[in-house]
Formats: sequence, C-alpha cells, structure tokens
Amino acid sequence: MQNVLVVVTVVVVGLMVGVELAVAAFVNPIFDRLPGNGGVAARSNGARVLGQVMPFWYVSSVLLAAWWAVSAWGDLQALTVVVAAALLVVSVVMSVTLLVPINAQVARWSSASVPADWRLQVGKWDRLHYIRVGVIVAALVLLVVAAVG
Repeated sequence: MQNVLVVVTVVVVGLMVGVELAVAAFVNPIFDRLPGNGGVAARSNGARVLGQVMPFWYVSSVLLAAWWAVSAWGDLQALTVVVAAALLVVSVVMSVTLLVPINAQVARWSSASVPADWRLQVGKWDRLHYIRVGVIVAALVLLVVAAVG
C-alpha cells in the first residue's frame, strides 16, 4: 500500500508541476505574442478552465503528501516528505492569497472589458507564478528523493 501511495503522490504532483511549468514557459508566452488583444481572450479562457481544475489538484497534492508523511513517520524519508508537503502548502497559500485574485479578474475579461493595463496585471501574475512553479518543483524533487531513498 505504501508503494502505491508513493507512486500516486509523485505522479499527481509531477503532472501538476508539468502543467504549471508548461503554462509558465510556453502557454502564456505564446498567448502574449498573439496580435492585438488576442492574448486577453486566450488568458481569460485559460484562467476559467484551469481555475476550476487546479484547486482540486493542489489540494489533492497536499493531502497525498501529508498522508505519505504520516504513513512514513519514523522512517528516514519522513522529514523529506514533510518538507515537500510544507512546500505544497506554501504553494496553496500563495495561490489563494496572491494568484487567485488576479486570475479571477482575468477570467472575467472579454474583448469589450479588457483593462488598459492588462499586460501589467498578467505580468504580475506571471512573476508570482514563476515563484510558485519554483516552490512546487522543489516539492516534487523532495518527493522523488524520498521515493528513491
């Protein structure tokens, strides 16, 4: 059972990291190069779609890591998993307090209601997102280290 929990946790967190890294490195930069305000529509749609899925994914990642930490308590890997779970909690707190408010605004934008400073707003979201990606990558690395250790 422990092996299944380890694999599921690493896969769920790994896929989440992959999606968030793809958004940071590829998707949003592509959207930003669309002509005119094309990036607004693309980002708005992405904010709505991912805004519905990602909360469950982040919470599931935290719960799986916490479950693993509890089940591994007393083993050498437990501390590594606890730190990874703590980083995932940090990513959730960052998301709720810093990124979600901006994302909620972006999700409501349309061609008719785009603010003049939309590029500044999404730029701020992008910078915060890069930090969050770094946090979840660190968590994933720790989970993998614990899994193979």
